[in-house]
Amino acid sequence: MDNNMESMLEVYLFEANDLLEHLDEILLNCEKANAFDTDSINEIFRIMHTIKGSSAMMQFNSLTTISHKVEDLFYFVRENGIDAQYNNELFDLMFKSGDFIKEEISKVENNEPLTTNIGTFEAEINDFLKKISGAQTQEKQGTPAAAVASVKVETDVQKPVQNSESKKEVSAPIQSDKGYPYSVRVYFEEDTEMENLRALMLVQAISETYTDIRYEPKDIATNPQSAEAIIQNGFSISFKEESGLKNALKLIENFVYTKNYTVIDKPVVAKEAIQEGKAAVEDEKAEIVPEASATNHTAVKQNLINVNLSKLDNLMDLMGEIVITESMVTSVPTAQKTEIDNNFNKASRQLRKLTDELQGIVMSIRMVPISGIFQKMNRIVRDMSKKLDKDVELILVGEDTEVDKTIIDNIGDPIMHLVRNSMDHGIETKEERALTSKSPKGTVTLSAQNTGGEILIAVQDDGKGIDKKAVLAKAKRQGMLKKPEKEYTAREIYNFLLMPGFSTNEVVTEYSGRGVGMDVVKKNVEKIGGDVSLTSEFGKGTKILFKIPLTLAIVNGMKISVGNTVFTIPINNIKQLFKISKENMLHDTNENEIIMVRNKYYPVIRLHNVFNIDTDVKDIEEGIVILVENHEKAYCIFADNLLGEQQVVVKSLPAYLSQFNLKETGVSGCAILGDGSISLILDILNLYSNN
Repeated sequence: MDNNMESMLEVYLFEANDLLEHLDEILLNCEKANAFDTDSINEIFRIMHTIKGSSAMMQFNSLTTISHKVEDLFYFVRENGIDAQYNNELFDLMFKSGDFIKEEISKVENNEPLTTNIGTFEAEINDFLKKISGAQTQEKQGTPAAAVASVKVETDVQKPVQNSESKKEVSAPIQSDKGYPYSVRVYFEEDTEMENLRALMLVQAISETYTDIRYEPKDIATNPQSAEAIIQNGFSISFKEESGLKNALKLIENFVYTKNYTVIDKPVVAKEAIQEGKAAVEDEKAEIVPEASATNHTAVKQNLINVNLSKLDNLMDLMGEIVITESMVTSVPTAQKTEIDNNFNKASRQLRKLTDELQGIVMSIRMVPISGIFQKMNRIVRDMSKKLDKDVELILVGEDTEVDKTIIDNIGDPIMHLVRNSMDHGIETKEERALTSKSPKGTVTLSAQNTGGEILIAVQDDGKGIDKKAVLAKAKRQGMLKKPEKEYTAREIYNFLLMPGFSTNEVVTEYSGRGVGMDVVKKNVEKIGGDVSLTSEFGKGTKILFKIPLTLAIVNGMKISVGNTVFTIPINNIKQLFKISKENMLHDTNENEIIMVRNKYYPVIRLHNVFNIDTDVKDIEEGIVILVENHEKAYCIFADNLLGEQQVVVKSLPAYLSQFNLKETGVSGCAILGDGSISLILDILNLYSNN
């Protein structure tokens, strides 16, 4: 695939996926109201028209055909409305159509062949259109579906003539209509189908503003074979007054099935029409001009552009290198000892200011609202509510919160998994819920909050909650207990659910049980530097919380030294730094070191012991103690010395080090310091959990 086609494909996929998300949102809102409002109908029609056109351009036949059929369906609904008795059936059909298009789009993304056998689904859409238009009943009576739509215009119905060369009936040739000198001939797209119905729709649209018209063929409402005449000769519409023609040209040009149109006998009108759109000048005896002249448009300034994510990744990497270089420049000892020390410091401060501003801009470009992920969950709740026969409402809080695009791409699946678990295993059945004092309607709440340096994302339900005794018993059966049952806290018990293969649901369902795949959820969140915690109250509900950094690339950290090794601790994890005396050092029953801070006891982890580092600082009074905390645990780290705060660029560890599971030992990455040395970035959660 050449670069141009690849670029076109990227734009196509981006636009199609965005439109499908919007389609789901519209359908869900309409389903809640149990009605299709005018704006929603127009928007659905526009979405399908856009997908049809772009799919046809890319030659994706299955996508083109189905979107075209749905477009036809909503054109009829837009023009004629729909009886409320058909709403539920239309909702289901539209969700099915959207799912089909999504699956085909997914095949395009994965370079898989598209579906070729779509006849059954195509017929299903056609049958529904016939049903709501009364076509089935009308056809039994010998009247075509087009007659259902009434048009308030003066018409002289002409009986079809018999073609001597064929048994097929066609309308009489188009003739000029005296008294209606202002005419336009319209040609429809080749794949329009049911041209007589399209012509009647166009006439109906024009007649809403200008009723005194004539048209050829005249029997479009009664003779389905008039479609053949329209294919061969076009569809002619005539007006008494020039103003009627001028007004109609805009409607004709915007009519979705119009390929081109020709103004007859009126050069002045034609000239103006050409400036408006796709009309051509034609004398009645002249040849038909197939395409319009170039169209003039008012210039519109483009303020938004789409940017490939890889370019933003490269920009972020470059920003990181600038931060490193700035640190190297400002930390040069010789420069700071010169006579121009004051000027150097002033320039350094200015450089830091500009670097911070540039970093802020780069980060803001990558930030996108989390609403895209949240809105997708509406569809999951809707489908599962129907399949599981549960009455559930999805509540969204803080959906405008912005997060780095890379984080958005990684948390979509974990959130979806948690919502499925809440629906399947959390929310009670209608019968179970009726036995409680809760509202008959269950709730699943998705919330997001920006706390400054982190994003808090929660998935919460008001279902049956988690039975701690059942979880502990299951853990015991699987041999996962490492201490007496009585010593396990509620949080430690719930953490069993985040371990591989652990589930409280004994029966595997289509949506799985709470715990199945929760370890994958945890790994995906930890992969982007986040933490997962689970809390629950039996009989009242469950809450899973993600704590995720705003960005993955650059963090503010505190540098500490242990021997000749430099570590960096994210500032967000640090609560306090202090020195302690030996009198403050205590030991628990297992002889582990603990210290008291503000009337609370905290365990102590010595970094030189964890990483086997040679150091002369082993006396607790000689080193520095850092109280760190994440949402699960607070403890103290003992190090040699405090080196100061610095903004660092997070670099991934080399791939060949993955065999040593450094992440699990407490190292999440590394950073290049101003002097060119490397500092290991500590993972506060894993540092404690695995030591």
